[in-house]
Amino acid sequence: MVTFNLAYTAPINPAGATPPLTLTQVWAGLQRKVLRAQEFVPVIVECNVLSEETVQDTGSLKITREVRFKAGSEPGSGAGGTLVKEIVTHYPPCRVDFEQPDGSTIANIVSQNPDGELEMTYAFEWRYPAVKEGSDEAKALEEKSWKTARIAVHGTIDTIRRLVKDGEIK
Repeated sequence: MVTFNLAYTAPINPAGATPPLTLTQVWAGLQRKVLRAQEFVPVIVECNVLSEETVQDTGSLKITREVRFKAGSEPGSGAGGTLVKEIVTHYPPCRVDFEQPDGSTIANIVSQNPDGELEMTYAFEWRYPAVKEGSDEAKALEEKSWKTARIAVHGTIDTIRRLVKDGEIK
């Protein structure tokens, strides 16, 4: 088994980006991403919310959903075209955690850098039970994971900005 722990961070409002996004808008975008993943993640083709509940001790919203990945793009827990169940927990206004059946986790985090500028970080723990540590397959998956992380962060920011421009997020 091989596990990759990696994170990628990007500025939410780099120079020249318009309109500039607020924390409230970014949070609204992350909430929408949980419900409509296919708008934000090109490798997801379907997203179905199965249940929503409020966690008693924290008050956090927990959503159980199923997502369908394009063949060849799925995490280690699913085969192309199959539905993968995820447990998604909201920690307003700065974090959403995703848990997959194989134990893989993803955290979408909004933070401020030392200059007070908003940044988005995705932190991943990808588990591949059938892949041997140090193998060529493991090396290829690690490289793909870094590319996926970069694309996911920038894609989410770009989608939220488009939704704000289109008036779908205020």
